[in-house]
Amino acid sequence: MTFSHLAHRAGITLATLVCAASVLAQETAGLAQGEIRKVDKAAAKITIKHGDIPSIAMPPMTMVFGVKDAAWLESAKAGDKIRFDVVQEGGKYIVTRLEADR
Repeated sequence: MTFSHLAHRAGITLATLVCAASVLAQETAGLAQGEIRKVDKAAAKITIKHGDIPSIAMPPMTMVFGVKDAAWLESAKAGDKIRFDVVQEGGKYIVTRLEADR
């Protein structure tokens, strides 16, 4: 391989990494940040102290949410820092995405 060929391949690899990082940043940009205060596995509910939730225009507060997938609560515990998204369905707020905030 020539130097020019290697430089071209390196440029493509770098561009791919930049694009992947950009997609990841966009996917998490709209997520709210919070801290789990309580997990109620039996009721499939979670209490979160959170900042602004852009998707539902909710200001910071602490409140109880239902969860889309009760399996998420198996590893969740009070004190965990999280990122999440919420929708309002039938007068209830449901967490539709939940991930550790690293």
